[in-house]
Amino acid sequence: MMSEKLKQFTNEYPLVIEIPVQWGEMDAFNHVNNAVYFKYFESARIAYMEKTGVMSEMKSKMIGPILASTECRYRRPVTFPDTLKIGCKIIELKDNEFTQEYAVFSIAQDTIATKGKGRIVMVNYKSHQKTEISDSIIAAIREFQPELN
Repeated sequence: MMSEKLKQFTNEYPLVIEIPVQWGEMDAFNHVNNAVYFKYFESARIAYMEKTGVMSEMKSKMIGPILASTECRYRRPVTFPDTLKIGCKIIELKDNEFTQEYAVFSIAQDTIATKGKGRIVMVNYKSHQKTEISDSIIAAIREFQPELN
């Protein structure tokens, strides 16, 4: 049965993926290594982009996302065994970039263990210049996250 905290979490994030903690992700301090969280964020980021058509447009038009900056706030250590829910949503949408927020929910602890952000810039891969987010991608993002309208 889903806890109330997990229900609230899944309602807050339009995209949620599940990742089991792997033994090899632990470090000498007996918790998931800090760098691993950026891989979790990346997995959620790519799933979000697949859902909204960014990845298919990248292949067809050679215009796509570049991670410009990222950050992470560690709230609680995560250990093996655990299952994590990684939430992702856009919190700021501009002409040629957007900011995503990530959250890592620990099933074992029934709480958010880590939060992060990523600033993504759209780039023309041929010219290596920033470019505007296409109308079709903006429409897909706004359909997926109506609160951004």
